[in-house]
Amino acid sequence: MQSIDMLGALHALANQADEIALKFFNQASLYVSQKSDMSPVSEADLGIEMMIKREASALFPGVEVWGEEFGLQNPEAPLKLIVDPIDGTRNFVRGIPLFATLLAIQSGDEIVAGMVSAPALHERWCAAKGYGAWQNGREMRVSDGAVLAQAQVFHGSLYGNECETLPLSEMLQILSHTQRQRGLGDFYSHVLVAQGAGEFALDFGLKPWDIAPLKIIVEEAGGKLTNLDGQFSLENPNVLTSNFHLHEVVLGYFQKNSEKIG
Repeated sequence: MQSIDMLGALHALANQADEIALKFFNQASLYVSQKSDMSPVSEADLGIEMMIKREASALFPGVEVWGEEFGLQNPEAPLKLIVDPIDGTRNFVRGIPLFATLLAIQSGDEIVAGMVSAPALHERWCAAKGYGAWQNGREMRVSDGAVLAQAQVFHGSLYGNECETLPLSEMLQILSHTQRQRGLGDFYSHVLVAQGAGEFALDFGLKPWDIAPLKIIVEEAGGKLTNLDGQFSLENPNVLTSNFHLHEVVLGYFQKNSEKIG
């Protein structure tokens, strides 16, 4: 299956995920529990991932589902569907519409297709290797901004248990040199970079399912996603997405603290 053909299958899964998410969103009876890492999981998270595990094999023969809630059974599988059923669960359970289902196809070691579907925003972002990045059917491109002092920047939490790996002094230093800063967090910061609404986004404490679809969406839009050491690994929790022009400038602020940030 070509990477572009994979997007049709991802759209089909995202359509069903959107229905489940909106069924539970803003429902007073929503059941929420805490996982061992103290993060919340709702019945919507579980329902979406169970649906994807049930439907994925018919859409992607031989695929192994790697999801946030139920993990990965066969790490050696050549084709993986990486799933975050609801990215932004804390937003979801508090009635904030900034949440999305994240889907990515990994073939070998390469992410070849990705999708972010945010039903409460009526927005969907997707990309396939070599075929560009798209927002609701419109092709996306990152911004041309190359001056740090004129940059609009997005970031996640600055304090709390999500920020154990955050080098706060370096983070605040670089933010102080930009024109405008917005703490949006989760998927939204990075898709905004992809669509040209800001120059870069910084995020800390992420998991592979948080990162996988964002990489191909940002890069097919002309941008760049790496960890703060300038390399890339799904297992490294600290991520910079950018319009490419400012990537090395931002990385430079963290180089002196490279042992801490990984």
